[in-house]
Amino acid sequence: MNAVVAYINEMLTVSGKYALFLISTIGWTFRRPFRWKLLFENMEKIGVNSTLIIALSALTVGMIFSLQITYMMRIFRGETFVGAMVAMTMGRELAPVMTALMLIAKNGSSMAAELGTMKVTEQIAAMETMAVNPIHYLVVPRMIASIIVYPVLTGLANILGIAGSYFVAVILEGVDSARYFDRLFFWIDPKDIYSGLIKAAVFAIIVTTISCFYGLTTRNGAKGVGISTTKAVVSSSVAILIADYVLADILITMLYKN
Repeated sequence: MNAVVAYINEMLTVSGKYALFLISTIGWTFRRPFRWKLLFENMEKIGVNSTLIIALSALTVGMIFSLQITYMMRIFRGETFVGAMVAMTMGRELAPVMTALMLIAKNGSSMAAELGTMKVTEQIAAMETMAVNPIHYLVVPRMIASIIVYPVLTGLANILGIAGSYFVAVILEGVDSARYFDRLFFWIDPKDIYSGLIKAAVFAIIVTTISCFYGLTTRNGAKGVGISTTKAVVSSSVAILIADYVLADILITMLYKN
C-alpha cells in the first residue's frame, strides 16, 4: 500500500512540475531574441530528415488498410468506398497519430538524450551562469519547429496513404478507378483533413515539451540519461493516445455535430 501511495505522489509531483514547465515554455515563446538559426536547424532535423520514414510508414499503412477494407467491403459489393474510407481514417486519425508516434521514436528520444547529456555534463548550469535561459534557448526553437513540421508531415502522410490505397485497390484488386475517385471526392470534406492537422500541431507541443522536460530533469549520469529517454518516449506515446481521444471528441462536437 505504501508503494502505491508513493507512486501516486511521484506521478502527481512530476505532473505538477511538467505543468509549470509547459507554462514557462509558452511564456518564453514570445520573448526576444528570436533565434531563427536554431529554428531552421531544428526544422531540418525534425522535419526534413524525417520525411523518408514518414513516407514509407504512411505508404505501407495505406496499402495494408486498403487491402483489409477491400476484402471486407467486397462482401457487400462496396469496394468502391475503399478510397473514401482510407482517406477519412488517415485524415482524421491515422496520419496525425502515426506521424507523432514515429517522430517520438526518432526525435523525441533524441531530444531527451541530448538535453539529458547536457544536464549531467553541467552544460545547462554553464548556460545559466551566462544568463541564457535553457528553456528559451533549447526548448522553444524545438517546439516551434515541431509545430510547423508536424502538420506538414501529416499532410504528406495523408497523400501517400491514399496513394498506397489506390495502388492496392485499383491496380492490384481491380477496383474501378473512376468510381474509386468519385466516392473519394464525394465523401471527403476539407474538415476531415484540417482536423488532423490541428491534432498534429497539438501533438507537436506535447511531444516536444515532454521530451525536453525529461531531458532537463535528468540525474545520475549516463544511467539517468537512459532512464529519462525511456520515460520521455513512453510518456509521450501515452499522452498522444489520450490527447487523440480528447481532441477527437472536441473536434467531432465542433465540426460534425452542427
